[in-house]
Amino acid sequence: MNLLKVVDKIILKIEEFILSYAVIIIALMVVGKAIIRETFSYSLPFADEVSQIAVVVATFMGISYAARKGRHISMSAFYDLAPFKVRKMLAIFIPFVTAIVLFVLAYYSSLYVLDVYESGRVTSALQMPAYFLYIFIPIGFLLGSIQFLRNMLVNITHRDEVYLGTDAKDYNDQETKELEGTHL
Repeated sequence: MNLLKVVDKIILKIEEFILSYAVIIIALMVVGKAIIRETFSYSLPFADEVSQIAVVVATFMGISYAARKGRHISMSAFYDLAPFKVRKMLAIFIPFVTAIVLFVLAYYSSLYVLDVYESGRVTSALQMPAYFLYIFIPIGFLLGSIQFLRNMLVNITHRDEVYLGTDAKDYNDQETKELEGTHL
């Protein structure tokens, strides 16, 4: 179990590193291209491509990070109004279904990456193999599916609280406990 916690922390640090630098690269490329174009009337030919790569990396590597932190997009109107038992069931069911969908997407996107690899395509400006751009898609889907399974397991093992992510308790439970504490 300690080995899994160490691996999880390493994966978290790698995700944070990748996401941080992807956002920095996006900002540098977009702002730098605009400044250079206005100042020198010249456009960096590789800036759009580097930005695109960074956006793909940030998007798909961010799936797992968002799931871990409970920061993923959710439509929670019904969920927020539901009683604890319903929220608990949803907190187990929704991550399970999401994990299955992400596993399927990881499978199909890996087939696409293999197809791009076998085609030998390269990017237009950098002339790097195109599969380097797409390899982060199945990796992100796979890590995201694993993280959603972890979210499901956390909600199964912690019966008295609802977790939105492995690192994030449901804010509805915190508000309920605060209200209960004021009535005592």
